[in-house]
Amino acid sequence: MTGGTSDGVGGLDGPGRALGEGSAGPRAARVVVADDQTVVREGIVILLGLLPGIEVVGSAADGLEAVRLVAEHAPDVVLMDLRMPRCDGVEATRRIRAEYPGTQVVILTTYADDDSLFPALRAGARGYLTKDAGGEEIVRAVAHVMSGEAGLSPKVQLRLLERLSTGVVQRPPTVPGPPRELPDGLTAREAEVLSLVAEGLSNGEIARRLQVSTATVKTHINNLFAKTGVRDRAQAVRYAFRHGIARPPETSLS
Repeated sequence: MTGGTSDGVGGLDGPGRALGEGSAGPRAARVVVADDQTVVREGIVILLGLLPGIEVVGSAADGLEAVRLVAEHAPDVVLMDLRMPRCDGVEATRRIRAEYPGTQVVILTTYADDDSLFPALRAGARGYLTKDAGGEEIVRAVAHVMSGEAGLSPKVQLRLLERLSTGVVQRPPTVPGPPRELPDGLTAREAEVLSLVAEGLSNGEIARRLQVSTATVKTHINNLFAKTGVRDRAQAVRYAFRHGIARPPETSLS
């Protein structure tokens, strides 16, 4: 799927600055769009096709498909929605930035609240726009992240400044790490979630502790249940104790 052209004007961030520049001159920025709503996704693709210097190389209906398209097409930028099935935008961003660091992520979402904004930025997103952004703002954000800068909407920049000025921006809490070698193919993140399940935390509490969405926590729990063969949280807790992923609470004799 292609929009725009690789020759011609090129997207500009100020006078004379092209989106992508190589030895042969300006080139189009190669973009993947990820959004679970078909009408919205197709609308974004059509809009991008009208913008100078943008080439859409793929569109995805969820985070897993977005990661696959990045592996297949090596785009410059992914325009990523946050709330999607199977794998949400925060987790997809984390995977893309870890596995394909040549691809930048710009969040394009309806939400600009703290619970959406800060986990996305911590996952590695370099840009954050809300869906009321116009074409010029999208081009500018893509240009910024491709040049190593941040592509944040004015609304998001203001929110960040407000948080900094009140001094309430907090680092993610440190959670005791799982053992280095994990059983049954568990990832470090799945073991971390399992250790918190063993502490008795609910999905919502785990999401807040790790500063991810509840949907991401559910995905991790489903994955670790499948890998370990446990059927419920009680079995998962016993599994965690048995394999040293969590320690049973100490009991005192009176």
